[in-house]
Order: sequence, then structure tokens, then C-alpha cells
Amino acid sequence: MKDAFGSPRSLLVLGGTSEIGLATARRLITRGVRTVWLAGRPSAGLESAAGALRALHADMDVRTVAFDALETDAHEEALGKVFAEGDIDLVLLAFGVLGDQARDEAAPLAAVRVAQTNYTGAVSAALVCAAALQAQGRGSLVVLTAAAGERARRTDFIHGSSKAGLDAFTQGLGDAMYGTGVHVMIVRPGFVRSRMTAGRTAGPAEALLTTTPGAVATAVELGLRRRSETVWVPGATRVVMSALRHLPRALFRTLPL
Repeated sequence: MKDAFGSPRSLLVLGGTSEIGLATARRLITRGVRTVWLAGRPSAGLESAAGALRALHADMDVRTVAFDALETDAHEEALGKVFAEGDIDLVLLAFGVLGDQARDEAAPLAAVRVAQTNYTGAVSAALVCAAALQAQGRGSLVVLTAAAGERARRTDFIHGSSKAGLDAFTQGLGDAMYGTGVHVMIVRPGFVRSRMTAGRTAGPAEALLTTTPGAVATAVELGLRRRSETVWVPGATRVVMSALRHLPRALFRTLPL
């Protein structure tokens, strides 16, 4: 149950080793979260992440659950086990892959894996969790998409298109959940400095919109308090992407993006 101030007490992170997911968990633990589920592929990294969260507070209950975005047939069973243990106040969908644009263009199966992870897997997991939250009659579902999904760029259109699809899906899911007690929030980060982007040089536009997992976590918490439907990180991303989205295509394709 949420505390007297409306802050969540229980959290399910889909993508249990995600830097953004873990940064958000750490921040919410300081605000009162005491039960955390980390859903991800079984690994030493997943167990290490769980141990680090347990060490943050003496009363922490941190558990892991085997979850693979690509194994959609197993999502209902895996996530059902979590909700069977008790109500979840907040679900954070934080998994995804960046891919390698040049490689993925030359290897269609690699491109398909990006799309299946970022879109198909996310759609499946989000629907399972939304149904469970609706059965509770309350809760929040936060989905990380990306500013890159606002308009496909030559240098990132495989990843960007998968995030665009997820963003459109989540908007529709939010509308479907309206009035049910379930709050759906989209988070659109810019270029996040993390393990996923290590070694990648940000383009001119990305450099202006760079953020960190900690900054995204802060924005998620604020968005939850405000019951926001869409959160941009950093805030200026909204203005920049709006301008880029409305540029004529002939001009857009000449930009060094």
C-alpha cells in the first residue's frame, strides 16, 4: 500500500539490471519503498543488484524473478507470481536494447531482435502488468520510451522506430486505463549516459539533450507525485524534439543527426 503521502511502498522493475531502473529504485527506497522485485534474466548481475538494494535499509525485502523480454509466452506466469505475493504499487518498465544501427541494417535478424525486445516484449509485459494493476484497482505503470522515438533519424531509425511504437502503444494503454485507478506514465529520456551508451559518441542534438540515470529517476519520482502522463528528461527535450518533428523531411535528412 502507498504511504500517507501517496508514495509507493512496493515496486516491480522490469529490467532488473537497468541503470535507470536501479537508480529509480534507490531513490524511491529513500522515500519509503520497502518491497522491490527485480525482474530479469537470472545472472550474477541481477543478484548483485538485489543485494545492493537490500543493503540500503534494514527493512528491505528485495526479490528477483526470472523474466526475459523475448520469452513472451512466459510473461503471464512469471509476472503473475509477483502479483500473487501481494499488491504492487508501481511497475517500472525499464528494459530495452540500443542495438547497433550499421550492424542491424546489414543483419535483419539482429534488427528484428531489437524490435522484439523494445516493442513486442514490452507490449506483452505492459499488458500483463496493466491487467494485474487493474485487478487491484490501483497502481502506476511507468514505461521508459525515448525521445528518439519522436522522429526516426538516419543514424538510429531501428531503435528509434521500436521506441516510437512503444510510445504510441503506451499512450493508448493510458487511455484504456483511464478511470480504472491505474495511472500510466510515459518517460521520454534524451541521450542517457550509461553502460548501454558507453563508447558511443552523442550526435549534436543528442549532446544537447544528454541526461543520466539519476536524473531520470528524479524525473520519474516527480512525475509520479504530479500524476503526470508524459515526462521528458531533460525538460528541454520536449521543445527540441517538437521543432525537429515539424521540420520538412527534405531539410531534416540533411541535418547531422
